[in-house]
Amino acid sequence: MRANRLGAALAVVLTATLASCGSSEPAQSTEAAQSPTAAAKGPVKLTYWTWAPNMDKIVAVWNQAHPDVQVTVSKQAGGDDAAAKFLTAAKAGNPPDLVQAEYQHLPSFVAADAVADLKAETASIKGEFAEGLWGLVTLGTEGVYGIPQDSGPMMLFYRKDLFDKYGIAVPKTWQEYADAARTVHEKDPKAYLGTFSSKDPGAFTGLAQQAGAQWWSISGESWKVNIADEPTKKVADYWGGLVKEGVIDGMPYFTPEWNKALNDGKLLTWPSAVWAPGVLASNAPKAKGKWAAAPLPQWSAGENFSGFWGGSSTAVSAKTPNKAAAAQFATWMNTDPAALDLLVKEAAIYPAATKAQSSLGQAPDYFSNQPDFWQQAAAVSAVARGFTFGPNVGVTYNAFKDNFDKAVQNKSSFSAAIQGMQDATVADMRKSGFQIAS
Repeated sequence: MRANRLGAALAVVLTATLASCGSSEPAQSTEAAQSPTAAAKGPVKLTYWTWAPNMDKIVAVWNQAHPDVQVTVSKQAGGDDAAAKFLTAAKAGNPPDLVQAEYQHLPSFVAADAVADLKAETASIKGEFAEGLWGLVTLGTEGVYGIPQDSGPMMLFYRKDLFDKYGIAVPKTWQEYADAARTVHEKDPKAYLGTFSSKDPGAFTGLAQQAGAQWWSISGESWKVNIADEPTKKVADYWGGLVKEGVIDGMPYFTPEWNKALNDGKLLTWPSAVWAPGVLASNAPKAKGKWAAAPLPQWSAGENFSGFWGGSSTAVSAKTPNKAAAAQFATWMNTDPAALDLLVKEAAIYPAATKAQSSLGQAPDYFSNQPDFWQQAAAVSAVARGFTFGPNVGVTYNAFKDNFDKAVQNKSSFSAAIQGMQDATVADMRKSGFQIAS
């Protein structure tokens, strides 16, 4: 599917927060625009919007080796504001040539015809990324709208010393996790194996991915929305049952209470992503060397699946007059061994490319007791299930918070909260002009 055709499928109007932007124009397609040096007077100059730390140091290495294509970094704040800023710039006709695009925001960029289809430019590198990761930049279509840069495959982080204390094994299935939760809380009513956070939809999305959820998909010129699918309801009912039973806490992540529970050994696990060591090092410094990582528990014995929480790609603006040069730089940054090494050491991220394993070296300092940490992370990343985000993720995530806040507080049906997400998402998409397939 061509980029303009997919743009029609995604919509002509974005969500309300981004609707104030104007319309975009077709990308240039001249021969000069497709060549880094053709018809250029002096070096091609590219601007790259990113929030990753020390990216200017990485770009400096590229610039020194490529005098004909010079890249300038423009540091951004990241998050939803950065996505809105890029879309505004694209509509106004002055976007950067390249942009760091979180996977959940990429569909909105495609809907606005703000990013280029890089299918031809990336044909030779597709095999350097796990299938699930590659799916995050294709949106389930034949187009390619970014090059994966970093990823957040999910793992189970746990207090090894306290597992030994309570006599529980690392759970291999979610049933074993539930049994262990009951054991821990029975032995110490102030301790919990884990908590369900109603403030972190990204975490729940990753767990739903692991179970096989597919919330959005594209059918011709229409979207299919199936947030209330069976895998998602299964995940919701599971956690809702444990919260109602009282053997899992309901405190949100990243709060003072959560930090204290981690530090005091009253919270024994955190299903999180590969970036968790940095968070634990900052929020639970007293427990350094006591945590370990393992694959997520599985829904059926013998399975081996994970999901993603976080991560971003490098997208090329549809309006850039230097598409080929921009794609060349983005490919180098996310696949070249030297560049991957710099991403690890300078930007402190977990690169998406499978070959990045050789750049990761020793385990994070907080997990110095687990020298195979990165090997485990690579194995988990390879089995993370694919997922297509929709064009109004912000609405869906806000509906998650609203509905699950009430469900946790009232210990009411988590399945009903999922249906609330489905209804809010579909209503917003219809209001915004998206065509929804039945």
